[in-house]
Amino acid sequence: MNSTVERLRESLRQIQDQLERDALAAREKFQYRLTNGRVVFEEEARKRGRLLRVRLSVFIRRARPWEVITAPIIYSLIVPFVILDLFVTVYQAICFPIYGLPKVERKKYIAVDRHKLTYLNFMQKLNCVYCGYGNGLLAYVREVAGRTEYYWCPIKHASHLSGRHEQYQNFLEFGDGEAWDEKFIEMKGKARACEDCSGGCH
Repeated sequence: MNSTVERLRESLRQIQDQLERDALAAREKFQYRLTNGRVVFEEEARKRGRLLRVRLSVFIRRARPWEVITAPIIYSLIVPFVILDLFVTVYQAICFPIYGLPKVERKKYIAVDRHKLTYLNFMQKLNCVYCGYGNGLLAYVREVAGRTEYYWCPIKHASHLSGRHEQYQNFLEFGDGEAWDEKFIEMKGKARACEDCSGGCH
């Protein structure tokens, strides 16, 4: 079991390395760079983007009626998103130091940068900012919840579940009461020692 997990981790590392190489190639091709975490486009790329921009009036005319009608429902989620963001951030600020858990860096999960793309009109930029925040927030919350689960209840579920956090693969087997009694304190120590739980703690 452990050798299988290690092979999967190594494959994941290789995939991540390849994705980084692809990202660097894309930056060169589309003429932008990251400076202190900020996207900076070359002037030529900015000009080319402005020429490709679809006017807002055209964008709205192209939209299907139901897309327009349901837009307020989508955007209404900003209220629970912001509340969730606030509560989870306060929770880990108070509780993680008490548990001895490394804090999740929010900025590593939430990226709001698509508004820098000059080929997007105002509405497209607004949509992209919202999606970047919403999806990044949920990834951030999942990581906070995952580290909490690792500390308090590191037991696998009986059924297979999709989309589990990275730490889940290190949890104890469902039904193994002997291991639970024996290793519970040890698992807490592993959760505390993990500086980057997204890379897998073992």
